[in-house]
Amino acid sequence: MDALLAALADPARWRLVSLLAERPRPVGVLAELAQARQPQTTKHLQTLERAGIVTSQRTGQRRIYALRPGPLRELAATLGRLADTAEQTAGPGETYDRYGASLHTERLAAQKPGWADGRSFSFRRSLTGHPELVWRHLTEPSLLAHWWTPNDLRVSELVFEARQGGRILQEYRDVEDADGSDLVAGRAEGTVDDIRPCEHLAYRLSPQLPDGGLAFTAHITLDLRSTTTGTDLDVHWRITDSTVDSADFIAGIEIGFGQSLDKLTTTLATVPHDTDGTDSTDTRGTK
Repeated sequence: MDALLAALADPARWRLVSLLAERPRPVGVLAELAQARQPQTTKHLQTLERAGIVTSQRTGQRRIYALRPGPLRELAATLGRLADTAEQTAGPGETYDRYGASLHTERLAAQKPGWADGRSFSFRRSLTGHPELVWRHLTEPSLLAHWWTPNDLRVSELVFEARQGGRILQEYRDVEDADGSDLVAGRAEGTVDDIRPCEHLAYRLSPQLPDGGLAFTAHITLDLRSTTTGTDLDVHWRITDSTVDSADFIAGIEIGFGQSLDKLTTTLATVPHDTDGTDSTDTRGTK
């Protein structure tokens, strides 16, 4: 495929392919139609033949070239699959477009400090597993690390002290940045404000701007309610202390935290649930 793309990348060779798509032609005629010198045309045709795009045969003193449709059809099919993948419903491309639209709106709104103060976001998920298990995934760093980022990110450093006044630190990187060679994608610090195990959790979390300043403060509350099938989780975000430079962060809250909760939902759905009312899970953390 690389040789095929390299051969087609040259405008002169692409012109020859277009001419051969009409019918087989000899070198001299191709050079005349392409308004090129015959030796150069011969070199281009040889490159196309090595790539499998054209074939040739000698007839008397002339060499006739013809186009081979197969490789072009394979290339077209490959490009079509790439386009289909990029356009898949609810896929990364669609998420990127949604974020772009939100980003444009928030940047227009961010005209002065406090522009987003009072903005709120609400989320609800019905989760499998008893409140005790859900609570562990909300407060234990080793379990938080599995879900507490959007789909394209991973937790690289995490502190969560599950007590009133406890410290919170969340740092994350691109999910494909395995060796930490790329820039940190985000970092946030916060404090636990209120905690009632298995029922209620409230904390403040402040994302940092690239220069280390605070973008805004998110006041986040999580309420758990036991159901016959597991646990209902209600999450509420309220924004204060918003800076003009916080628009990019606020634009991603609804999409990003929604994806995180979807990861939590999937994680809990795969955890074995014992019939005696207890739940078991792997507590090994990731860094």
